[in-house]
Amino acid sequence: MTDSTAPNSRLWSDLSENERTALLIEHGRDLDALPPTCSLDTKRERLRRWLLERGVIWTD
Repeated sequence: MTDSTAPNSRLWSDLSENERTALLIEHGRDLDALPPTCSLDTKRERLRRWLLERGVIWTD
């Protein structure tokens, strides 16, 4: 599935501040289960994939 074909997807920019905050908090909890990384590219890709699984399209 690509970003543009994700069913019922929403753009990150269309979410309210409260929705964004809630997602970032949840993502932070999920990060605890992943190996740490210093790579900004890896961090961005993890966030992008995680959000896409929740129907949110994020581009930086």
